[in-house]
Amino acid sequence: MSAPTLHRTPVRRAAIALTASASALALTACGVVDGIAGSGGAASPTKGDDITVGLLLPDKDTARFENFDYPIIKKGVATLTHGKGTVVYANAEASQEKQSRQLQELVDQKVDVILLDALDAKAIAPDVQKAKDAGIPVIAYDRLAQGPVSAYVSHDNEAVGEIQARAITEALGSKSASRKIVMMNGDPADTNYAKYKGGALKEFDNKVQIAKAYDTDKWSPAVAKANMKKAIQAVGLDNIAAVYAANDGLAGAVIEALKEAGATKIPPVTGQDANLDAVQRVVSGEQSMTVYKPFLDEATHAAEMAVYMVQGHDIQFDALTQDRVDSPTEKEIPSMLVPAVSLTTDNIKSTVIADGVYTVKDICTPKYAEDCAAIGLK
Repeated sequence: MSAPTLHRTPVRRAAIALTASASALALTACGVVDGIAGSGGAASPTKGDDITVGLLLPDKDTARFENFDYPIIKKGVATLTHGKGTVVYANAEASQEKQSRQLQELVDQKVDVILLDALDAKAIAPDVQKAKDAGIPVIAYDRLAQGPVSAYVSHDNEAVGEIQARAITEALGSKSASRKIVMMNGDPADTNYAKYKGGALKEFDNKVQIAKAYDTDKWSPAVAKANMKKAIQAVGLDNIAAVYAANDGLAGAVIEALKEAGATKIPPVTGQDANLDAVQRVVSGEQSMTVYKPFLDEATHAAEMAVYMVQGHDIQFDALTQDRVDSPTEKEIPSMLVPAVSLTTDNIKSTVIADGVYTVKDICTPKYAEDCAAIGLK
């Protein structure tokens, strides 16, 4: 299926949203959340702290969802509601039917708001409509769902694709135009797919030869590995100069296939999500980079948006959603797009370690001790 098209209103920038977010947090610290923000502020909250947030995440192959997004959102909701708010969480485990059923269950439970990371943006649209009909707002999280979503929080996903592709062109250097690469794209049912791919193709234009390109159903590493084996057979192991892998799960599968085919030196392979095993592969040199999308920022802002929306804190909510994004079914969706960065051996300390995502001990297990020492990670 073709991926839905979305675009970002050019006059709004993610940096503005981040600045505004800081203002929103400052307002919270000053106690504005609990009353009226000056003479022109919103009225008192429409609901107290006893709110229920539904959270639906798409799969368990992407390690960040279970390890970071859910715990951060749960903690954020509890903090903002003085321990009275709760999160009802479910993971679709790569099943669209299961996610649809889970959303209906949240509607039946009459939760106050739903944070939805859609497995299939188009297929979930009728369920989003059901939530709206029941008076429950849906905030699209990480991936933009179709249907009447009330808000959206994610990253600048076209920039993610550009960052990944730029890492390849820079690694291949001045002769990149004559080099063959393989593109291992994500799942077309994911609205971010089109942005990642589009950003990458924009950067690759006239700079590399795309010998083979594959889509990966449900972001499955097993599917990616099978496709990489096909690419190796078709292009030739020694002729593959680099592999664009859309996320870390696919990157790991690609590297496994290359090793099994007899590669003694792994060509540049990209990734995304900064999974622990991917960061370790970056340390060892097996994976050239991964895109770090600050989970803390995205998940924390999602919790804030959910609570502020339910409690009617328009000033804080508007401060968080200064971007505007269109989906195939909705226009001008209030959004926040958090910047992402390229993670390499040069900035592991200043990204995932500085942000408390991992410790040096987490990364530098005995298997990677020598590699960590070689890059000064200790």
